[in-house]
Amino acid sequence: MSTGEWIALAVVLALAGLAAVLVLLVRVFGARKLLADAGIPLQNKALFWSAVVYTISPVDLLPDPIYLDDIGFLMLALRSLHSAGAHAVAARREKQADGTTKVPGATS
Repeated sequence: MSTGEWIALAVVLALAGLAAVLVLLVRVFGARKLLADAGIPLQNKALFWSAVVYTISPVDLLPDPIYLDDIGFLMLALRSLHSAGAHAVAARREKQADGTTKVPGATS
């Protein structure tokens, strides 16, 4: 392969990595409604914001043409946030099934 072909391959791979980061960043911001949920632990919310700051930050573990560290951190934040959301929803449903939550307007 010639030098031009290697450069073209590197550019294509860098663009593919950037596209993956952008898709994950959109998914992370799409999960922001979980941040308003009171049942989500603070550490999961902090991990979300850390992932956003790390992705935007010019300081990286790996040089910027290689987005593996950004992608990994965003995936970790998404998994953590969605897992915490699933646990919060399950806990809320369990409380409702036990009858421990009060229904507005109900008399006891």
